[in-house]
Amino acid sequence: MTRVSLRVALVVAVLAVSALPASAQAPVKAVVPVSMPAWSKGIQPLTRDSYYHAIECGKQGAAQPSCVFYDAGLCKNDDFVLSFYSPYKQVAYEVWGAVSRKRPAPTPNYAAAQQTRVVIGITPVRGAKNQIANVVVKRAGKSVEPDTRTIDGTSGNFIFGFPPFAPTATITIDMVGKTRTQSCVLDRTALSRLR
Repeated sequence: MTRVSLRVALVVAVLAVSALPASAQAPVKAVVPVSMPAWSKGIQPLTRDSYYHAIECGKQGAAQPSCVFYDAGLCKNDDFVLSFYSPYKQVAYEVWGAVSRKRPAPTPNYAAAQQTRVVIGITPVRGAKNQIANVVVKRAGKSVEPDTRTIDGTSGNFIFGFPPFAPTATITIDMVGKTRTQSCVLDRTALSRLR
């Protein structure tokens, strides 16, 4: 490619991005940290193995262990903060809460944790004016709507089953606001690190 054609291609790319309407923001790539204890199975229904793994995660007791708070800064954008809640996180968070207050590690209720599904919580970024209206997961060309949604003013909880989050294919989470949509892409590696 010549220098002239490279410049033309660069100008065309810049113009294409700047021509996007405000409602069509470029997708954000999810960032999920590698954390200890290691995990590569993604979000899934609770099993005996994942239950005890979550207890070990919670016993770390650090200020914000990445195995409990793996979703901190997951999909940074100008409008919404996205957080996940899952059976694993329910168990790990309960244990972490006690241990971080210098109390003995509890034995969380296994049956109650098994009933938990995948909850995506959405809160506004400080100063953001865009209010959440819906969350949609796109996988393999299909849109998956939440089974249940609760919107309270500017925040919302969106409950899904486990299949859309299986670490077998890239997904996009669309955070549909009243004025624009923010999208977050999670590739197979990112999905495998979710707990």
